[in-house]
Amino acid sequence: MGRHGQMAYLADERARSRRLDPRRILPECRSILVLGIRHSNPALTPDPLPFPTSGMMVEGRVGTGESPHGRVAAYAWGADYHLVLPERLRALVTSIEVHAGHTIPNHWYTDSGPILERDLAQRAGLGWIGKNTCLINPRIGSYFLLAEILLGVDLEPDLPFEADRCGTCRRCIEACPTGCILPNRTLDARRCISYLTIELKREISLDLREHMGPWVFGCDICQMVCPWNRFAAPDGDPAFAPRPGAPRPDLVAELALSPREFNRKFKDSPMQRARRRGYLRNIAVALGNAGDPAAVPALERTLSGDEPLLREHVIWALQQIRERN
Repeated sequence: MGRHGQMAYLADERARSRRLDPRRILPECRSILVLGIRHSNPALTPDPLPFPTSGMMVEGRVGTGESPHGRVAAYAWGADYHLVLPERLRALVTSIEVHAGHTIPNHWYTDSGPILERDLAQRAGLGWIGKNTCLINPRIGSYFLLAEILLGVDLEPDLPFEADRCGTCRRCIEACPTGCILPNRTLDARRCISYLTIELKREISLDLREHMGPWVFGCDICQMVCPWNRFAAPDGDPAFAPRPGAPRPDLVAELALSPREFNRKFKDSPMQRARRRGYLRNIAVALGNAGDPAAVPALERTLSGDEPLLREHVIWALQQIRERN
């Protein structure tokens, strides 16, 4: 329906045909093993984010002398799951083959291939797809990653999770600052803060910037307001434990990252996906939303660079700060 934004790979005919039938990925596929791996709980942040009452969120310390801080989605606080999980999936396949006594045709993914992960997870009994479009498990909430192994062997299937336990709750829909969550358990990626801060490679629409608040990589709002996440464990898999400063990066300090510093700081981190130009663009927007005059010198220094995308958002941020002060 055109809501995928710049993620053209979602609409590609080859990808669509593979989502329709996993045997177009692995012709021998007879079973799919679906796995969930817990990541960090965003409630662990030292300064919990206030939830919006008017669609506007700002986190900073205006007037206190402390540099404003941004927010990063919890799954990205530690190591990149694209690097961590494949080794585990490979080891699991080896274990299955040892148990079976022969090699088994296989293929695995973790948010990296053309399959319907959440739908498969629901059919495998891991939970239901909530109104926020996330998979929710009644015992652990939704703070977990998904991975799948396509196998050329028959496995006894688990019962699908058929209950819808969202009921009449609309907290996620009402909490979303940009209104990207639609009533039919779909969302408009073009308005989603996660898409805007990670997948979008050009300028962020003016009408959305002020609603992004402090988020500089991803967003957890629709999960943080979900009542089922009160059952979420306090921490996740150790591989995804927070790196220093990961939950709440210092926005002024981040704005000064050189290309080499960016690559070194975010080596083996999911945050590399935004690339430096996209990340600094997000930092500029967050500084504009924080409205702290102390950030003006750092923003003005950035104007001397030769990155048009960053300059445009820095100018916007400076205008926002001046209008508020």
